[in-house]
Amino acid sequence: MEAIRTEGLTKFFGDVVALDGLSLAVPRGTIFGFLGPNGAGKTTTIRILTGLARATGGRAWVTGTEVKRDSRRVAARIGYLPEDVAFYGWTTPREFLDYVGSLFGLSAAEAGQRSAELLGLVGLTDVAGRRVGGFSRGMRQRLGIAQALVNRPEVLFLDEPASALDPAGRKEVLDMIGQLRGQCTVFMSTHILADVERVCDTVGIIAEGRLVTEAPQEELIARYAAPVFEIEGDSGTEKAMQRLERELRPIEWVSGVALEGTTLRVTVRDAEAAKRLLIAAIARSGLPLRRYEMVRPSLEDVFLRLVNRDRGGA
Repeated sequence: MEAIRTEGLTKFFGDVVALDGLSLAVPRGTIFGFLGPNGAGKTTTIRILTGLARATGGRAWVTGTEVKRDSRRVAARIGYLPEDVAFYGWTTPREFLDYVGSLFGLSAAEAGQRSAELLGLVGLTDVAGRRVGGFSRGMRQRLGIAQALVNRPEVLFLDEPASALDPAGRKEVLDMIGQLRGQCTVFMSTHILADVERVCDTVGIIAEGRLVTEAPQEELIARYAAPVFEIEGDSGTEKAMQRLERELRPIEWVSGVALEGTTLRVTVRDAEAAKRLLIAAIARSGLPLRRYEMVRPSLEDVFLRLVNRDRGGA
């Protein structure tokens, strides 16, 4: 059974379509990346799945329970970190987690033990007695993840958990999310491609309220990412690179060419043809090379290709 399943989920805000027949299935125990541009419908989806909003149409199940039929049962089995997490600034992390534990029916002793465990997990033990009001954004995000784990949820919803953090804070939060693999199902929405590529097993791409595709990350890259070759010339070869760009652009097995300085990025339709013929074209140009490489396609390549295709079809 999937940890999360939706069928034909729709949501309208007046004349605005936020979700347009969204159907997805999230395997248990995975870190699922819900990827899409701002305004794609990610937060709306999470709010419906957590019972904080009602869908206009369609159905949704979390841990086997239909959300609109028994939202209280769903709430007891999930954790949730909103995009803009807020705390009482005068509380300490220990006090706040003890309070959250009491809301889930834990005794004072149980809440204290669970708070100590979670403070250790998120690296806040040393500041457990400090006021939250003086915390950095990264510390607040870590405390937010801790509060979302108090009830040992089967499914953890994270809405843009690292989008507003600096590089160090993002690394800390993503490492922490990676440590949760296998302990619960993590549903993480974000518009940051690198974050999904770093920690997520399975990816769902949403655009304009519609699911564009859903598959394991490696399968997505293998299925949709076009092979890419990078050619880097020595300094002072800008004009030679421009001539090579013009030569390659009309070739049948080339689907795209992008030149930045002395680096030429060539996207191809036929990798085997490119392996045989591209190096020959470079040799004819007499270009002094610094680097020639067939690079691994990225999730960014897949995302841009699929979202642009979906918008074109729409």
